[in-house]
Amino acid sequence: MSADTFDLTVAVRQAQRASSYLAAASGAVRNHALLLMAETLRQRQNEILECNTLDLEISRELAIPELVIDWLKLTPERLTAAVECLHRLVEAVDPLGRTEAGRAHPEGYLLSQRRIPLGVVGLVYEAFPDLIVVAAGLCIKSGNSLVLKGSSETSHSSTAIVQAIQAALDRANLPEGCLEQVPSDRGELVQELATQDRYLDLVIPYGRPSLVQQVARQATVPVLTPALGNCYLYIAASASIQLAAQIILDSYRSEPDPVNAIEKVLIHPQALEVGFSDLRRLLEGRGLEVRGGPIIAERYPGVKLVEDGEWDKPYLNRVVAFRCIADLGDAIAWINRNSNGHADSIVTDSYRESQRFASEVNSASVWVNASPRFLRNTGPGGTVRLGMASRKGRANSNLRRPTQAGPIGLEELTTVKQLVQGNGNMD
Repeated sequence: MSADTFDLTVAVRQAQRASSYLAAASGAVRNHALLLMAETLRQRQNEILECNTLDLEISRELAIPELVIDWLKLTPERLTAAVECLHRLVEAVDPLGRTEAGRAHPEGYLLSQRRIPLGVVGLVYEAFPDLIVVAAGLCIKSGNSLVLKGSSETSHSSTAIVQAIQAALDRANLPEGCLEQVPSDRGELVQELATQDRYLDLVIPYGRPSLVQQVARQATVPVLTPALGNCYLYIAASASIQLAAQIILDSYRSEPDPVNAIEKVLIHPQALEVGFSDLRRLLEGRGLEVRGGPIIAERYPGVKLVEDGEWDKPYLNRVVAFRCIADLGDAIAWINRNSNGHADSIVTDSYRESQRFASEVNSASVWVNASPRFLRNTGPGGTVRLGMASRKGRANSNLRRPTQAGPIGLEELTTVKQLVQGNGNMD
């Protein structure tokens, strides 16, 4: 079907029918599909990379921002990492069908819960063609069908990847509607997809804040909002400056999306005096730009002053802004006002400070003397994650399911069904 004749309602309705088949399929069937997806993607790697090269050439001619071009770029390593996520998902415990231990109801019923798929998941993404592989793997493993709406920059790459996955699903005897693709050149379909509440059970927007906010504002279906960047680090008076530098640098090692990159640093006056010059040297030596609040910009020549509107917005371009702050309490209040709310950190030698920070910072994840670096594939025994959802997501009052915070993995793509077992007594 061409972009001109594409009917979104038909596509999501087909995805809903396919989701019923997937929900009833055994774990072995779903795992077999994942293995075939990995095999087909490996076989078509050169074709996919050629399509990506075409997308990159077109994007550069159209003066697409370098940030988006970096997200768009597929390398053999990035594609291999995405395919490895499929193998990791095969090894993962099946999230479906698990029944929690029942409990007795005073009226004689036995109540229990069983984990089931959500149904149809929509992914609206900007660039990130390798994200298709991870999202499709998570959805097939969790028994959901997937509807994709990519940005125009990734048109050829996305189509090549989708065609490879659809060919694998066909070989696995799974319905065509398990993976549907919305034409990338029709931007008006973003809102139409996000309002398909009759067929769609969840929509996930992934990209720059403007895209995420647009989908969250327009959607009439539940929205799970991943966040990128604008994570905070508080450096306490007792902190190791060397450790703080290592944590900041390590947080930038995830690619192509700087999910948990530490872009803002609050530093105690004592730590500022003894360690800022060394911190600045270490970070700038690794290609990061260091900016500062009023006190720091005035005291240290060459440090660009941070504008007031920068503290609650992500940079997404290897910029780290420092602000001198009086104490832990002020740091916590500042973070809760300005952080994206998905991963915030502290470096301190004080157990009491670390526990207060962990308790009072309103973030989906808190890191103490450790790097928050995001790993999509956490390795043997770990989980595969699409992204990190923020506690600051907003859900419309008419949504059937609340937004969730934290890693987006298999568990977040399922829900529970309540089972009530009676004994025939109607009294």
